[in-house]
Amino acid sequence: MGAISGMVGARIKRREDPRLITGNASYTDDFKFVNMSYAHFLRSDYAHARIKSIDTSAAKKHPGVLAVLTGEDLKGKAGEMVAVPFGANCIIPPHSAITSDKVRYVGEVVAVVIADDRATARDASELISVEYEELPAVVDIEEAAKGLPALVHDGIPNNIGATLEFGDAAKTKEAFANAEVIVEQRFNNQRLAPSPMEGRGCVAVWQKGEDALTLYTSTQIPHYTRTFLALTLSIPEHQVRVVAPEVGGGFGAKLNYYPEELVCAYAARKLGRPVKWSETRSESLASMIHGRGQIDYVRIAANKDGTILGIDITAYQDIGAYYQVLTACISALTGLMATGAYDMPAAYFKVYNVITNKVSTDAYRGAGRPEATYFIERIVTLLANELGMDQAEIRRKNFIPKEKFPFATPVGLTYDSGDYDIALDKALEMFDYANMQKMAADARANGRYVGIGMSSYSEVCGMGPSKGMFTSGGWESATLRFEKTGKATVFSGASPHGQGQETSFAQMVATEFGLDYNDVIVKHGDTGNTSYGLGTYGSRGTAVGGAALAMAIETVKEKARKIAASMLEASEEDVVFDTGKYTVKGAAGGKSVTIQEVVFRAYVNPFDGIEPGLESTRFFEPTNFTFPFGTHICAVEIDADTGEVKFLKYVAVDDVGNQINPLLVEGQVHGGLAQGIAQALYEEVVYDSDGQLVTGTLMDYTVPNATELPHFELGSTCTPSPVNPMGVKGVGEAGTIASTPCVVNALMDALINTGIKDIDMPLRPEKLWRAIHGK
Repeated sequence: MGAISGMVGARIKRREDPRLITGNASYTDDFKFVNMSYAHFLRSDYAHARIKSIDTSAAKKHPGVLAVLTGEDLKGKAGEMVAVPFGANCIIPPHSAITSDKVRYVGEVVAVVIADDRATARDASELISVEYEELPAVVDIEEAAKGLPALVHDGIPNNIGATLEFGDAAKTKEAFANAEVIVEQRFNNQRLAPSPMEGRGCVAVWQKGEDALTLYTSTQIPHYTRTFLALTLSIPEHQVRVVAPEVGGGFGAKLNYYPEELVCAYAARKLGRPVKWSETRSESLASMIHGRGQIDYVRIAANKDGTILGIDITAYQDIGAYYQVLTACISALTGLMATGAYDMPAAYFKVYNVITNKVSTDAYRGAGRPEATYFIERIVTLLANELGMDQAEIRRKNFIPKEKFPFATPVGLTYDSGDYDIALDKALEMFDYANMQKMAADARANGRYVGIGMSSYSEVCGMGPSKGMFTSGGWESATLRFEKTGKATVFSGASPHGQGQETSFAQMVATEFGLDYNDVIVKHGDTGNTSYGLGTYGSRGTAVGGAALAMAIETVKEKARKIAASMLEASEEDVVFDTGKYTVKGAAGGKSVTIQEVVFRAYVNPFDGIEPGLESTRFFEPTNFTFPFGTHICAVEIDADTGEVKFLKYVAVDDVGNQINPLLVEGQVHGGLAQGIAQALYEEVVYDSDGQLVTGTLMDYTVPNATELPHFELGSTCTPSPVNPMGVKGVGEAGTIASTPCVVNALMDALINTGIKDIDMPLRPEKLWRAIHGK
């Protein structure tokens, strides 16, 4: 299979955008059905409490109420929520869609009211009387790991759901024994709320005559959701259809199966009426999964010349009250990326997955890799400061050399390809590093708080080979179908939701068949018309789903050439394709047939011996993950009077392999940078000591807007991946992963004369002001 070329590489605006920005797209809440009803969920106000009684009688009598369901009503009729275990000692506690014995976080579902309209359902829910016996809330991660002040689930000692280890403890211990320099630091990677523009929502429709369920839901994984619904509601999977229409942002948070989806589906079947639910923003902040929530104790061993000998990390991952679908796996990704872009001989990572009285954490943009990149890029910078070395020099000294790829890391991964020096060189050049260093030094000499920070990262994405994703599979599917009139339709199992694959996949097909770009459309997100797919997460949409499409293209091209050869009365070997036409090599007179003529012949009057039609479905199984990389550098200044941060310059150089559409790549980088910088400066989920969610509205949880972000100067290098036919690596998480440590390194550099080595994120103005003034 050859590399895709031609129109691929063009900077084409997303074809999805006009309908999205003009209000002509359909999201879950836009769907309306005859006789539709509405669900409202009653949620716990307590973080930890025993339910002594629930009285729903008044709510059931409220006019317009169709049903009131509690956990008792679902027992024996709906299975437990789905969670993928990870690790030999992983304990998965029971997780019912509606709890019936205890509540374990603020926002947990206690009951649901189904009514003729939303207002009635909400009003009736206030008539439900729940008697609680409050219990001590388990909030602090490290105290929770000692079993204090209580156990969240009986039978899980010390609230530790699993302990995971990566690397070689003995070899790492030896490296530290031989080290000339050891630097250590505790880092806090705070909880974050994904905050998509569109919250979660679903409409469940039960087709009584067919005994079939259709669920319209805002999800990144429609096929998985179909399987989960079938398993938890005992409905044959082939009688379940899941449709993900427009999805207004997912960022990993919609890579999940939520209680509300199960309950609405159950209620629709029970009532024989469509049931709709759309979450409020407060519900989203309280009950959609959170990200991050990790404390890391990091030690790094080195020689005085800056050579890194090893790294040792003990981590505490706050998993919340229950495991969601991938909760158990997230901290594993941190461990697997613990050595970052560096060639170090020894590493050891141990993490405790700790259960607390908070909503679950799970995959959120980067999912474990931002945590790893944060602590390693922070500790390497601290090591450089300890040794008096330049930040760029110590990174270059320890980079994995390009001739060592594919590179086996000491924590168990094999990086596919890389050339970290060229990304660093380009970033330094774009940043004008030497002059900016002089500027910063001059500014500090004049009493200003100016700093420069950098971050060189490598991350794992392109999820991924099935051998590395043994609980789910790692392949993807795509169908390419030529219509009789010469138009082409792509059906992708990848189910993109804003990444732009409707555009980039159309570019691929148009390029290979010489079609007008507008003659190709891309369908996705409907299990009723696509082959089984695993969804879009971990930057796998193009690296795996696009590769499946590339295979389908090749299959269709082979068949089209066979048909063309018959039409031209030539051997297949003599037929060549160029600019939309098949011709015979060396034939005088230029006899040719167009791709449209070939397509028409495939369906109408097909040749004997050639199967009619022109369509192919292919599944692609990659041989490995992909590993994008890059270097980000920024300069900041802190206002000594207010603590406000001003960006003086931000340069991002990312290597994501070959790029089908650089404009889409840059858009992904921009979004990632916004999220990563927001973690460094603004965003934080806060629970108080009683487990109450303090940041329960967007008045309390800071989501930055454009004016709070700097101008980005973007660059790229290109090191193709050898693990897929297009050489792409994936870009969805790159900006997020690199930017957070880059910004914090810059701010700590600005404060270097204060002697402070670390401040917990987010670095709000108050914290920076206190650091400057010793308050």
